[in-house]
Amino acid sequence: MRFLLALFLLLASLQANLSQDIEHGSLLVDGAQTKAETGDNFICATIDWWPHDKCDYNHCPWGYSSVVNLDLSLPFLSKAIQALKPLRIRLGGSLQDQVLYDVGSLKSPCHPLQKIKGGLFGFSKGCLHMKRWDELNQFFNETGAIVTFGLNALHGKHQISHNVWEGTWDPTNAYDFIKYTISKGYKIDSWELGNELSGKGIGASVGVAQYGKDLIKLKQILGTLYENSKFKPSLVAPGGFYERQWYDKLLQVSGSGIINVLTHHLYNLGPGLTVT
Repeated sequence: MRFLLALFLLLASLQANLSQDIEHGSLLVDGAQTKAETGDNFICATIDWWPHDKCDYNHCPWGYSSVVNLDLSLPFLSKAIQALKPLRIRLGGSLQDQVLYDVGSLKSPCHPLQKIKGGLFGFSKGCLHMKRWDELNQFFNETGAIVTFGLNALHGKHQISHNVWEGTWDPTNAYDFIKYTISKGYKIDSWELGNELSGKGIGASVGVAQYGKDLIKLKQILGTLYENSKFKPSLVAPGGFYERQWYDKLLQVSGSGIINVLTHHLYNLGPGLTVT
């Protein structure tokens, strides 16, 4: 009984204190002045690189929906993209830093992404054939999609610990790939360097000082290859999770005029894993 009485008095005291802290105010909304605007092409979808046998908890949800195996002849796919026009399509994702491009002086065999023990996210390096790249760009041209392509930022680097990578980015393969893309007249609205490598990274991380230098190198390549082009693509980075100190340092290292679009990832609904 004493306990109940003490509890009652405590709650009554809290209620009295809380009621004393209430302050009334007014909020004035000025609807005549615009503070910010959302662009017309803010709707975006990603076509990832996951093979059909990418599975989580015995559930394999990706099927044939990746860059390399998506059926581009499906009528509803074209109609969906056209209905959302302008729709930005980002080609990238977890395995983009494992993908090489079968063009130019590439010496590595052009094999598909395969499950491998110890590989990044459990997969081997893979390859994009130019025949498939031609098919994709024909599809994008027909549907009016705006394209962002995520380049491999780990090429030339080496893994020094669980998820930390060091070394200078080797841009040779990316250079040949972008050069081929321009020679075919394919319009890539923006190029992105790496996927979720910022801060602690997801699967892999790159130090901000080195990543900033890699961005400067990519900017130089874009400036050279697009020098005589009327269209100048944007450079998008870093496409990772926001960590203030890392992001602040990135802008200091890269300097002005390098990054056109600063991006970060949010997964408010989680990673999409299905547990059964």
